[in-house]
Amino acid sequence: MLSITEEIAVPSPPKRVWEVISDPQAVVSCIGGAELGPSHDDGSFDGTLVVRFGGIRVKFGARVSLDLDESGHEGRLTARGKDGQGATRFSAQATFRVVEGETPDTSLVSVDGEIQLNGKLAKLIESGAGAVISRMTKEFSDQLIQKCAPPAEPAASPELQATTAVRAAPARPVGLFARLRAWWAGRRSKRGAQQSQAGSSSANKSGEALGRGGRR
Repeated sequence: MLSITEEIAVPSPPKRVWEVISDPQAVVSCIGGAELGPSHDDGSFDGTLVVRFGGIRVKFGARVSLDLDESGHEGRLTARGKDGQGATRFSAQATFRVVEGETPDTSLVSVDGEIQLNGKLAKLIESGAGAVISRMTKEFSDQLIQKCAPPAEPAASPELQATTAVRAAPARPVGLFARLRAWWAGRRSKRGAQQSQAGSSSANKSGEALGRGGRR
């Protein structure tokens, strides 16, 4: 017999974690090598799980039942099945519960279960089950945390980013007008200086002409 006792800390509120862990499709997607089959009238469903024990790859098929207590965030899973060769049969049962974590908006998932094995591969599976369960628990924990995380906010489109940048930037017309006004003022100042120089030059020439005329 194999015993399973695990606690998984999840950085998401219990309500969100329960939504995921009470959904068979979501749970199966967190387990590598697992697939969900058709459901039956009694609420049970078929499933398969491929597990590697050392150099041996074993595919199990099972019929799974799930009983849920929504108000208590608790559930009970039972499964019966066999490997693809029919040489090893198993029965399993597990209870799981979602409670609040040590800090706000976090959860703790506790799992307790037992697996009974009978048949040709029972001893081989039991001898390597510890490492397999540890590996699968870690993979399941990582996937569960990802699925319970809130959806990421969509990135702004390039058009929206460009619009935001334009709004955030200083108003260009004001700067452009200021530069045009400075340029025009410079032009006027330069033109005035040129006119002043031209007037002075003209006056000097007139004076010189008068001087020459007076000398005559």
